[in-house]
Amino acid sequence: MIRAMIVDDDALVRLGLADLLDGDEGIEVTAQAADGLRAVELAQAHRIDVALVDVRMPRMDGITATARLRALPHPPRVITLTTFDLDEYVYSALAAGADGFLLKDTDPDEILRAVHLVAAGSAMLHPSAARRLIDRYHATSRPRALDARDRLATLTPRERDVLGLLARGDTNADIAGALGMRESTVKAHVSRILTALEVTNRVQAALVARDAADLGT
Repeated sequence: MIRAMIVDDDALVRLGLADLLDGDEGIEVTAQAADGLRAVELAQAHRIDVALVDVRMPRMDGITATARLRALPHPPRVITLTTFDLDEYVYSALAAGADGFLLKDTDPDEILRAVHLVAAGSAMLHPSAARRLIDRYHATSRPRALDARDRLATLTPRERDVLGLLARGDTNADIAGALGMRESTVKAHVSRILTALEVTNRVQAALVARDAADLGT
């Protein structure tokens, strides 16, 4: 059962999302918060697997809340869910540690799919956000690619194999099956990869892998 938290200052949005998530047999809405500060408090008091976090909120905005949530000893994964399709929100959310970025007009089935994917260790971005993110990274690819190559040099060959599958969106279970490993071993490799690449989540690790690929590594 995936324990979810909804963080949004609009009570109607919280109600709608709660109805949607609770309607899925694999998801349970464990907590709701009207601002980022309360979300951090609730995440410290309850075990939360995935938090759906709005951006514009009183007391503490969603970007700051995401960074605070990801810094907890047992951090929930975060999906940024907002009305505003702005570049600054996409980049700031990912930099803060979000594993997903969706707009509130996303199809309900896609929101449910995102919760399941992120809970399983994958990531999900709204198509428009993904396209602009790729375009921005391509615009400054050379310096970033050199840095990415240096980071990948610290990985073992097996870790590079895991990273390659992670970068194409495979879950830990998928990677375990493809490489003939236990899922617990894959999780250990992923943890080591995140540390070695100096990133906080799989989205950022995948971007490093793709940057390095620009140099043919």
